[in-house]
Amino acid sequence: MMKIIHAVYGFECRLLQRVNRHYDKKLLNLFFRIITQFGGADITIAASFLLIIISTGEPRLTAISSALALSASHIPVHVIKQLFPRKRPYLMIESTKFPTNPLQDHSFPSGHTTAIFSVVTPYILSIPQLAFVLIPLGTCVGISRIYLGLHYPSDILAGGMLGTLTGVICFCLLCL
Repeated sequence: MMKIIHAVYGFECRLLQRVNRHYDKKLLNLFFRIITQFGGADITIAASFLLIIISTGEPRLTAISSALALSASHIPVHVIKQLFPRKRPYLMIESTKFPTNPLQDHSFPSGHTTAIFSVVTPYILSIPQLAFVLIPLGTCVGISRIYLGLHYPSDILAGGMLGTLTGVICFCLLCL
């Protein structure tokens, strides 16, 4: 079992390094530093409340389920980070490039990825055509976290699954 865990970790480290090695490319750096903010608290909370305020009827219920999913998803993220205190890649892999003033909390799961997927999932369920824009947005937020040296790929996968599950549950509770 330990052999498998070490093999998976080795694969994750190599994948992270392949993405992170492009850190010095100016356009990629600009893109990923901007896109990562879409999973941050400021934008997800502001967008959620704004969409609740400007919506009416069924779209408003979707906006409320999105905001509820965002709120609810932070509880398991916090609990899991305490149960599995995984150090961030820039602390473990010497060659990792990362921004100044990086996050200091634990890496698993990615809170930014959880947040963006919890917010977009109710909209995807309500208006499936939005999936063509919202899934790539969420995926880019996740990749940005690897690019910036702040998360391993499994942190992103776990965050994406947790955010999606929370979004589905909240949508089903409020909109179906």
